[in-house]
Amino acid sequence: MSFGLGHGRQLDDAPGVVGVTAHELPTLPDEAISNPELARIDPRGWFRDPAAPFEIEIGSGKGSFLLQEAAANPGTNYLGIEWAREFYLYAADRVRRRSLANVRMLHTDASEFLRWRCPDAVVRVIHLYYSDPWPKSRHHKNRVIQDRFLAQAHRVLMPGGELRVVTDHVELWAWCEEHFARWTQAGGPGGVGGNAVPAGSGPLFVRRDFVAPTWADDDELIGTNYEKKTRAEGRPPNACVLVKG
Repeated sequence: MSFGLGHGRQLDDAPGVVGVTAHELPTLPDEAISNPELARIDPRGWFRDPAAPFEIEIGSGKGSFLLQEAAANPGTNYLGIEWAREFYLYAADRVRRRSLANVRMLHTDASEFLRWRCPDAVVRVIHLYYSDPWPKSRHHKNRVIQDRFLAQAHRVLMPGGELRVVTDHVELWAWCEEHFARWTQAGGPGGVGGNAVPAGSGPLFVRRDFVAPTWADDDELIGTNYEKKTRAEGRPPNACVLVKG
């Protein structure tokens, strides 16, 4: 197996020290298939202050949310994960130019990173904003929100940790609602997603309303250019927060 940076590709051209290096996240060991714990690497150690609260943004794009959020909360560490290489490099360069010491960028598949590399109960918040809706039925398997993803999100979040989701895509939101309903019911989804729940257990997640960050304008949720564009086009955002029970 070669799951590391960009599925095995080293990113020596990542701007400054913003990009996570192959030394910090080496290739996934073959033994991880039978013992996943061998692949775990605590990403909090990639920051100057590993003891600070740690949050992940999945699909950082050009970094608009990440830059504003990290600047407003210098005491929190943020890992931005972006699969598209050109956006990863662009966002990392913006972070470098802003001298945000509490932000690192990772070029990889975020769902696979959570599954294979992230330890249990280390993340305070997972931000998932305007992810690719993959509208064609045959591509639905590529959507981030899946039962297996929610199982991993529950595992890596600390108690009381949050999964924060925003999308303007109506059909994707219906898909999300269907999945969220399973994970917020008593007993959880059973064995779905690889997360067996004992009979009589409470819900794995509790649903809450989405509260915008303090730096966002009154009519915004996350304050990105994409949000402004979709609102102007008549596509208001749908949003919620799942809190780990």
